[in-house]
Amino acid sequence: MLKRLWLIFAQAVTVVLAALFVVATLKPQWLQQQRPLPKAVTAQTAQQIALPASPPASVVRAGFAQAARAASPAVVSITARKASAPGDGQARDSLFGFPFGPRMPPGHPQRGLGSGVIISADGVLLTNNHVVEGASDIEVQLTDGRQARATLIGTDPETDIAVLKIDLPGLPAVGLGDAASLQVGDVVLAIGNPFNVGQTVTSGIVSALGRNQLGINPFENFIQTDAAINPGNSGGALVDADGRLVGINTAIFSRGGGSLGIGFAIPVDMARQVAATILKDGAVVRGYIGVQTRELTAELAEALKLGDGKGVLVGGVVNDAPAGKAGIKPGDVLTRIGSHQVASPAELLASVAALKPGSQVEVGVQRGGKAMSFAVTVAQRERLRPQRASDDD
Repeated sequence: MLKRLWLIFAQAVTVVLAALFVVATLKPQWLQQQRPLPKAVTAQTAQQIALPASPPASVVRAGFAQAARAASPAVVSITARKASAPGDGQARDSLFGFPFGPRMPPGHPQRGLGSGVIISADGVLLTNNHVVEGASDIEVQLTDGRQARATLIGTDPETDIAVLKIDLPGLPAVGLGDAASLQVGDVVLAIGNPFNVGQTVTSGIVSALGRNQLGINPFENFIQTDAAINPGNSGGALVDADGRLVGINTAIFSRGGGSLGIGFAIPVDMARQVAATILKDGAVVRGYIGVQTRELTAELAEALKLGDGKGVLVGGVVNDAPAGKAGIKPGDVLTRIGSHQVASPAELLASVAALKPGSQVEVGVQRGGKAMSFAVTVAQRERLRPQRASDDD
């Protein structure tokens, strides 16, 4: 009898274990125990957990979001439409990019894309001359989606600055900084509309200051930066870490049209001065004396027996120009324009350009071992297409 009971028990256990195995394999959820939520966990607590966390107010964000927010509303996209001309798009050096947009076949209208910066609440904005040069229609789009047709107030091809005007209410204006206070290594942001993807902010540092003799414009004093500047950024803003405008992006060093980390911006001080003159007089008027110059190297100074003298070598004198009429000759070394000492072709060009046409200036010259001075009556410089700054002063 006992043996029979044990056999029944063993068979029952075997059946139960087999049933549990089948359930655990096919329906494991049947065996899970539903535990009640702790009393502290309420529906409100569960909802709060599901929401994204907010950083404490005391957390200070790293980066330059505040500078970007301050400057970005004043940076606009520009669409310029112009008729195609023979050789269009070929005037610029292949190493320096001046993006205007896709090149169309001859006879087709060009549609260029660039950027601009609003500098006053009444709608005055700056861009590059090469963005709007020859355009029959210029349209501006703000970051808030508003669009307006722009009026071209004036241009200065020799600095590649153009001044536009739009009429819209409530326009944002960027704060103007001081480019003269920039130092190599300062953080800067480039803001524009690269490749027409929409407004974009890139960051970098000031790589160099006072870049000139690049052959981009006759008047050069560029800020060099490694902030990414690409096609469509031309005319856009270069701002400092406080969001103040320090430059107008104008060119890149590139072999294929994209950013290689070498970009150039026109200092805001120069752009502001040009804009003020255009708004007042309608055009920029510069002085001219008619000399072609060369850098005075140590070898040339020794050959001309100038010792350690500094100045700019006169390579040629334009016929019937003020310098020639005053008695200046090829081979002379110009050392002074008025009270300003000059030691490079760029300094000479800037000093002469700042003179008022019709005025008279005393020019200091070193001829051989003799110091001389000439009274030169300043003429008006003709507006030239971009060329090297030292070609003609």
